[in-house]
Amino acid sequence: MFSHIMVGSADIERSKRFYDAVLGTLGAGEPVRNTAGSGHLRLFYRHNGGTFCVSQPIDDQAASVANGGTIGFKCDSVAQVQQFHDVAVAAGGISIEDPPGLRVGGVGALHLAYVRDPDGHKLCALFRPG
Repeated sequence: MFSHIMVGSADIERSKRFYDAVLGTLGAGEPVRNTAGSGHLRLFYRHNGGTFCVSQPIDDQAASVANGGTIGFKCDSVAQVQQFHDVAVAAGGISIEDPPGLRVGGVGALHLAYVRDPDGHKLCALFRPG
């Protein structure tokens, strides 16, 4: 359904350090660095058929976050959820909501961890057993 997800950043180099560390826990390598025709810098992380992008806002307005928005990253294990969380916090992110762990509800059992990146975007690491 999705071709890519892109978030804005007020500091592209800070975002690169953060996402290099965090997305590295999922096996993503170095991003493709791109300069848009407008001169704005963008980073494209490609992994397992998905693309996650970080960009300087092309409209030259301040980077902002979506209220109620969450970007979920699929993990391969409970340990990878915890690693994603811990690396995100060590790289300048902020742990939010409940501590990483098992949640049981209407969608079944999920292992989740939530963080905000240095620009405030809400990220979720998710492992669904079985």
